[in-house]
Order: sequence, then structure tokens, then C-alpha cells
Amino acid sequence: MPFDRRLFLQQAMAFTLVSGSGKAFGQHTMQAMAPASDGQAAQHPAALVPPLLRAATLTPFVDPLPLPKKIHAGHETVRIAMREVRAKFHRDVPETRVWAYTDAADHSPNASTPILEARSHRPMKVEWLNQLPTKHFLPIDYSLHGCGRELPEVRTAVHLHGGKSPSSEDGYPTDWFVPGKSKTCTYPLAQDAATLWFHDHAMGLNRLNSYAGLAGMVLLRDDAEDSLHLPGGAYELPLILSDRLLTKEGQLYYPTSGDPEHPWVPEFYADSILINGKIKPYVEVEPRLYRLRILNAANSQFFALALSNKQPLQVIGSDQGLLSQPEAVPMVLMAPAERLDVLVDFSQSAGQQVQLRTGLTDLMQFRVGAASAKAAASAMPTALRKIEAIPESSAIVTRTITLDEVRDTRQNPMMMLLNRKRWHEPVTETPKLGSTEIWEFVNLTEDTHPMHLHLVRFQVLDRRAFEPFFYLNYKQRKYLATAIPPEPIERGWKDVVQCPPGMITRIIVRFDGYAGKYLYHCHVLEHEANDMMRPFEVLA
Repeated sequence: MPFDRRLFLQQAMAFTLVSGSGKAFGQHTMQAMAPASDGQAAQHPAALVPPLLRAATLTPFVDPLPLPKKIHAGHETVRIAMREVRAKFHRDVPETRVWAYTDAADHSPNASTPILEARSHRPMKVEWLNQLPTKHFLPIDYSLHGCGRELPEVRTAVHLHGGKSPSSEDGYPTDWFVPGKSKTCTYPLAQDAATLWFHDHAMGLNRLNSYAGLAGMVLLRDDAEDSLHLPGGAYELPLILSDRLLTKEGQLYYPTSGDPEHPWVPEFYADSILINGKIKPYVEVEPRLYRLRILNAANSQFFALALSNKQPLQVIGSDQGLLSQPEAVPMVLMAPAERLDVLVDFSQSAGQQVQLRTGLTDLMQFRVGAASAKAAASAMPTALRKIEAIPESSAIVTRTITLDEVRDTRQNPMMMLLNRKRWHEPVTETPKLGSTEIWEFVNLTEDTHPMHLHLVRFQVLDRRAFEPFFYLNYKQRKYLATAIPPEPIERGWKDVVQCPPGMITRIIVRFDGYAGKYLYHCHVLEHEANDMMRPFEVLA
């Protein structure tokens, strides 16, 4: 039978209401059932899908939140090995085979990914060692560009997401290396303090390598941040969010279209949501101020984060560092690859249990200790960092980039493109080093796309609703409303911007740093793979 989008959306909405894990703004919401895209026969006969574990059947809050060990970088070369290890996602789930970035000196079968700590303007040198197996354990789509059968089955390229790095160090998708090889990168880190992260970026395999577990966090510090005396040490909690589908035997399951020649699926969502590698963990906290460093490392899933006691989240930073002042919000929507820096004051919740949620789903539990006369005072800062808006008048070019969903009956029936161009077509965006440009993303699809530019940071200008049908048929803009300014938590420096459907999202970018070839793409990894990723070249 043909794929029925309306029926699929009804099923997805039912899943969303139960799990709270649906994606905002978009219409592709949940691929756990993995039907194919429009025009393709329904896939995955029940006999081919292993029995899946449902996260709702697991007892919540029985595992303590793992806190990754920290490695201080900057003086000596840090050696990080990519290895296959075993992870325990939940007390009642068998160990799971995963791939992880591990301290090369840690040979434990249960080794986990450390957090790298670094200082601004002190170069960080990392040797990335590929010690993975030579066979992949997830379903490769060999029909995707740059993913042919003639290539090694396992290959990796490490990208320091948010880093202002030379092109040679950026983790370009074709700069991959295979098991038994390594690459040493030097990251100048000539930028403000921020929550950065590293993940795989190998052409055609990124979505599978990342899903297998290849992601980690970097906390970049500077003197300006130090002067604010924000909560640190045990009072600063890194929270890395991701989602996984697990079989009842506890193993990772990644769905396919059902077509062995073209197994790619347009998106992926799951109900087992991990925080630091655990399903619904708990953490004991004191009744005082805490700092949460949050990363959405999921392939496709958006998270609508809020606290169960309705207490506002005090957002103090986003992708590229601190805001100018804290912004109190009852809920915050995080797209894949976005980061948030949040303060939470637990002093009014002494002796209580507070859950961090997405929609209706509890993700983790804060167990707040009893009030004590010795408890530290909770001082919420009122000012953080001066941020000067880039004037629109400084832009020398405005580039229009359409976000497209197109059919390709020769291979996968659907592709996600930028300006209707494939990755391998000639470079069309060639900003000059030191120049300022406005990029406007015209979303002609039904999804919200988190667009990421390598090398640079930018500011969000506005979003404006328009009529996509009119644009597609007449190549003209028919605006439906006045422009909407960015949300307060978007008014700092960003490197990922959410581009909702039926809207034109504008950003302003100063191309500082280095000349060379980079890329921009949607950070829904399934979209990026086929083929919502394009190169750009910064000219000297």
C-alpha cells in the first residue's frame, strides 16, 4: 500500500501525546515505525522489526546521573580514542554496544566520553585515534552521495562544533580516516567562552556514527566568565541529551525504509531519551544555585525543556556563549546541536523532588536536599556580557537560500536540498574574509530545520511568514505578516538557528577567522545525509 502521510501523522501525534517527544513546528515527527517517504510502499513488515523496548515500562529515577570526567586541555596533546564499548543505559536494561570517544589511556570495556575543558586563546591539540571495528553495525545506505560500496565501511571525521578553526582542522566531511589511523588537530580557540561539542562528520555516515555514540562536550572558559563567579565544580552539571531505540535485548536499533538499496529514512525519533547516557537518571543537589550546561546531541529530535514545579529556567547563554543578561523562560525548545547555559535556583525546593521534562515526559529528577543554615547563598547575576548588535548596514551581500524537499525517483524518493543543489555541485557561496553578510533561509518544507554554519558565529535578525506556494510558482514573495524579532534567548551569539516552515529566517554573519572551504547544513542528521548540506568557501 502507498505511504499515507495523514495516517502516519495521526500515529506520530499519538506517540507524541504519550511520550512528549514530538518535534515542534514540523510534520515529520517520529520514525520509529519507519514508513518510507511519500510515493514509496509502506515498509518494515512486523517480522523484520525486532521486539522493541518501550521506555515507559522502565522504572524511572533508579540510576544516578553519570558525570563525565574532565580532561584539561591546552598544555599537552590530548589523546582521544574512538572505540567500541559497552554502556549501561538503565539498571534493568542489558549492556548496549556503542561507539564512544574515550580517553586513550582508559582501556575499560565500559569507558565513557570525557568532557574537555579549555581556555580561550590557548590552543587545544587533540590526537583523534580511530580504534573502531572495520565493520559497521548499523544499516549503511550506499546510495547516498559519498557513501559508495567502494569506500571503507567504517570511517570518521571529527568536527569541533562551534570552534573557530582553520579549514584543515574543521572535520570536513571528506577528510575522513579509517580504523588504525589517527589525525592530530590543533584548535586555536580564539573565541569567547562557550559550550562547544565534538561529533562525527564523515560523509554519508554521520547520522549512523553519531547515533552509535560519537559525541562529546567541550567547556571553553575565559576571564570574563570567571569574573561572574557562576556556579562551578559540583554545582555545574553537564547534561547531554540524545534519544535511542532499543531492542528488548538492550541493543541499538536504527530503522530503515525497508528498501535494501535505499534504506535511508528522512528522520529518526525514539522514546528512550538519554541524559549523559542514562534513561531517566536522578541527581542529588543542594538547595542552592546550579548551572546546567545542556547539549541536544540527538539526530533529529527537538526537546521542549521545563521544570515540573513550573519554576522558570534562567537562561544565561546559548550556542556561542553568554547572553547580555539572564532570561527567565517557563519552557525552552532545543533543536539538534543547540546548546543552553541555564541557572536553576533550588533554594526554594528544599526537601523536594523536581523533574526536568520535555512535553509530558520526565527526563531526569533533581533530589533537593534539606534546607541548612550552612547552605550557600544563591546569587543570580543581573548582567553577563556586553553584546553589540551587528548593524544590517554593514552587510555587503544578502544571500537567499531555499530549504527544499524534492523527489528523486531514480534513488531515494525524497531528498532535502539547499537551493535545490546537491553537495557535490560547484560552490555558490563565496564570502570574503572579514566581510559581513545577511543569509536568509526560505523554508519551503513542512519541517523546522536547525541550520548550522561552520567556522562562524552569527546573530539572528528576524523571521517572517510568507506563502510558500506563491514563492514556488511565481518566484516572488508574498508576506503574510510583519517580521518577528528573535526570542530573547536567541539574542546572543549563535551557530545554529531554527528555521520554521513557511517562514524566512534571517541571520547576519561576520566571516572572521580563516580563509578556506567550510560547509553549512541542516543539523537534522538524516536531512544532512541526503543532501541538505552545501560547501561554502571563504576567500582571502
